[in-house]
Amino acid sequence: MSAAALAAAFTELGVRPGMVLHVQASLRALGPVAGGAAAVVDALLEVLGEEGTLVAYTATPENSSTSRVHQAAVAGLSAAERAAYEARMPRFDPAATPCSPTMGALSEAVRTRPGAVRSSHPQTSWAAIGLRAEEITARHPLTSHLGPDSPLGRLYELDARVLMLGVQMANFTAFHLADLRQPGVVRREYRCVTADGWTTFRAPDLDDLHFADLGARVLADLPGVTTAPLGGTTARLVPVREAVDLATRLLAA
Repeated sequence: MSAAALAAAFTELGVRPGMVLHVQASLRALGPVAGGAAAVVDALLEVLGEEGTLVAYTATPENSSTSRVHQAAVAGLSAAERAAYEARMPRFDPAATPCSPTMGALSEAVRTRPGAVRSSHPQTSWAAIGLRAEEITARHPLTSHLGPDSPLGRLYELDARVLMLGVQMANFTAFHLADLRQPGVVRREYRCVTADGWTTFRAPDLDDLHFADLGARVLADLPGVTTAPLGGTTARLVPVREAVDLATRLLAA
């Protein structure tokens, strides 16, 4: 596929100039693209135009000693081995630290795009390109990983769309906003390493294991979602605000 063909497909799906668009993509599922991840970014920016904004989740869970990714990496190590492992962990730098491989090549392509800006959270950062990039990424307190005060909250406020490209609704990041609206949110301790050393803070416990079921229920009832085959997979355009509000009601029920 070419960037031009992708741009035409994104337009047909409903991506429009001036839109705030969060992209969650599996390029492996999409299939070969001439120019790779950079060409997909080219196509998206072409459709969004000068007034649009492209956003990607650029998390670094490997940077947190309390994340599931880190816990898996140190499983079985002795206390001394674990301390040595943590001493070698690179310090998070918003300008230079690559996003986790689990985020995918497209997120990294957005992060490294000239002109892209990134939020400062050492575990759950976001990168953005375009008119509203600074507005989306400027504020990201430690205690709001993926809450209303994070860039994800900005996407809700700005009535953004999510392009799910070869990615299932089990991974729909914005569902965390619905979770955090429920009563009895559990908080726990997090520990991340930054240029200033280790920092510890308390924030809501993030859990996405129920997102697959929630996503299926949301898709069954949510109007305004457009879906089309693209390459070797399916592309889906989902309105953030409507999806989060419906998920909130379903969880409450």
